[in-house]
Amino acid sequence: MYQRLPWVCVLLIQICIIVSSSQAKTLRVFVAGNSFSNNATRYLPDLIKEGGHELIMGKAVTGGCSLERHWKALDADLSSSSDPAGKIYSGKSLRENFGTEKWDVITLQQYSLQSSKPETFEPYASQLVAFFRRERPNAEILVHQTWAYRSDAAKFGLISEGGNATDNKTMWERSRAAYHLMAKTHGLRIIPTGDAFWAVESDSNWSYHVDPDFDFTSPKKPALPQQVHSLHVGYKWDKEGKFGKDANHANVAGEYLGALVWYGMLFDENPENVKFTPPGVDHGFAAHLRLVAQQTLREIKNTNTKNRSSGPNLTSAR
Repeated sequence: MYQRLPWVCVLLIQICIIVSSSQAKTLRVFVAGNSFSNNATRYLPDLIKEGGHELIMGKAVTGGCSLERHWKALDADLSSSSDPAGKIYSGKSLRENFGTEKWDVITLQQYSLQSSKPETFEPYASQLVAFFRRERPNAEILVHQTWAYRSDAAKFGLISEGGNATDNKTMWERSRAAYHLMAKTHGLRIIPTGDAFWAVESDSNWSYHVDPDFDFTSPKKPALPQQVHSLHVGYKWDKEGKFGKDANHANVAGEYLGALVWYGMLFDENPENVKFTPPGVDHGFAAHLRLVAQQTLREIKNTNTKNRSSGPNLTSAR
C-alpha cells in the first residue's frame, strides 16, 4: 500500500500514528463509593473507548455506603481478615477488592444523604485517605462530589442544624461546601459531578419541571408524567405495579453527564468533543450536557490546582 503513495503521505501517516499513540492513556482507577459511583461511571467505558484510552477499574461499592461505613468495615478487616463485618462489598473486603494493582487514581465520596452535613465526613475521610496514601503513595486520591436530589424529592440531605435541607439548592450548597472542605483539608482535587448537575437544574431553559397535566393522585398504569430534562430516575412503575419515584439516583441522562465529567477530569479531555450519546438521550440535550461538563471542569480548575499544590497528594499517573 505504501508503495502506491507519495513518500510525503507515508510520512504523514506515520506521524499521525505516533501522535495518536502518545496521546492515548491507560489509567488504573479504584472507586470506593456507593450506587452514585456506579451511576457516574456507567458510560465511562464508552467515552474512554471512543477516545482511544484504556481504563482498568476496581471498586469497593455497596449501596448507601458512607465514609463512616467504609472505614469501619476496613478497620474490622485490618483487625481480622476473617471478620464478616469487613466484608460489606458482596462478601468481600475493601482490601480484597483493592488487591495488588498499582492504582493511578483512587476516588472517595460521601453517602449522598450525609454529604450536606460536614460533621459526617470526619474522622473517617482522614482515616481512609491515610490508608490509601500508605498503601499506594504514588496514586492520586480524588474527591467525587455527588449531586443533590431532584427538586421534587420527598426529602433532601441532612444539615448541621438538624433535620434536612429544605430544597435541592440548599442540599447542593451544603454538600459542595463539605466536599470542598474535605478536598482542601487533604490536598485533593475534586470531580465536580454535583456542580454539573446543579448547572443544568438551575437553568430554567434546561431544568426539569413537574408535569402540570398529569394526574398524580390517581395514576393509571403504564402512564407516566413528562420528565423532560430530568437527570434523575423520577417517576416509574415497579415490578409489583406500584407507582413511585426515585428522585435521588441518576437516570441515563444523569449518568451520561457524570461520565462526561469523570472522563474530562481523568483523561484531561474536552467533553464537548465526545460523539457518543446513550440511547434515549435527546441529541440536543446531550450536546448541552457536554457543554456543561466542560464548563464545570473549567470552573473547578483553579480550586483543584490550589488544593493539589497545598498537599502531599502527588501522582506519577500524568
